[in-house]
Formats: sequence, structure tokens, C-alpha cells
Amino acid sequence: MLLSVNPINPQQRLLDRAVSVLKNDGVIIYPTDTVYGLGCSIFSKKAMARICMIKNRDPKKPMTFICSSERQIQEYTQGIPTPVFKIIRRYLPGPYTFIFNAAKLVPQMMLTKRKTLGCRWPDHAIAVNLVETLGHPILSTSLLTSDEILYDDPTSIHDKFKKQVDLVIDGGTIFAEHSTIVDFTTPTPEVVRQGKGETSWLEEIFI
Repeated sequence: MLLSVNPINPQQRLLDRAVSVLKNDGVIIYPTDTVYGLGCSIFSKKAMARICMIKNRDPKKPMTFICSSERQIQEYTQGIPTPVFKIIRRYLPGPYTFIFNAAKLVPQMMLTKRKTLGCRWPDHAIAVNLVETLGHPILSTSLLTSDEILYDDPTSIHDKFKKQVDLVIDGGTIFAEHSTIVDFTTPTPEVVRQGKGETSWLEEIFI
């Protein structure tokens, strides 16, 4: 099913329909400020397995939690230093994935051996309002073609994946680009992947 949602002012009744899918072990495709992603409830092992099948990926490889606030990031992580909290306040929401140590609240099935967690707080009304309506983060991974090209058009996405997912949210065509991943669990913050978010501020803060 293709569901067209206003990307600026998402209609609550449509968000409710999408959240109903998530609460029933469903898998959705939805827009963020960087890419269209595959998402499910962090408490659905069944839906997580489906995402791994769709992407043909090892379930032990890390995925990301899409959060809707600083408070929610704090809730699912632990041991974040004060300077990093300042970064969260300054640069989020935005095109970043920040890796922290996972809190005990994170379901064990979602953890890698390192017991770390990638957190995103995207600057996109649909993604944020989905999480707020759901009441907890969405487990997410970017949607890629076989050539590792990111999808940007929801109509093409629906045509390709409509038999594999339960819902595709049309939030319009986006300029798809990976988020920038920064690992804050290492002695010195490490840029794991340079994407849409610039990282010159790391040198200013951690010199």
C-alpha cells in the first residue's frame, strides 16, 4: 500500500495507520532527512527478520534506532559525556547517526557483540511524528539498490517493494544521501562514514 503523507505537516490519521502496521509486526518504508528507509518496531523480532531478508543482510549487523527527541536518545543509551550532550543539542535533529553504548532497555535481539547503538534524530516531520505516535524508536536501515544506490522516489520504491513490505509512505521525492556516522564509544570520536552531515565541529570540540 502506498500512503501519501504531507512531509511538512503530516496528517495524524495517516500516521496512525502507519503506526498500526508497525504495532502488528509490520515493515514500512518511510522518508527521513537523508534517505528512504526500511523500518519496524524495535520490539518485533519477526519484522526485524523480514528486514534482514529484504536487504539480504546478516541480522547481527547493526541497524539504527530512529528517535524523536534528546530525551529518547538518553533513554536508550548510557554513559554519554557532557560534551556529547552539547553536540546532541546543537546538531540534532539532523543528518547524523551517533553511536553510543546501549542501555539495558534495548532489546537483546537488537544488540551487536559490542552492545552499542546507532541513534538518529532526523530533521523530518514524518519520521519524527511516526516515532512520537508509536511511543518508542523505530528500528531502521537505509534502502539501497543492488548497485548500492539510494532510492529517492517513492513511486519507484512502491513498484519494487510493494510485495515485500506492508506500507510505503510517500513523503515526496528526496535528495537521497547517507547520514554521517560518528562513533562516540571510542577514546576519540571516530567518523565511521562521512555523509550529508559535516564534521569539522569535532575538531573544535575535542581538540
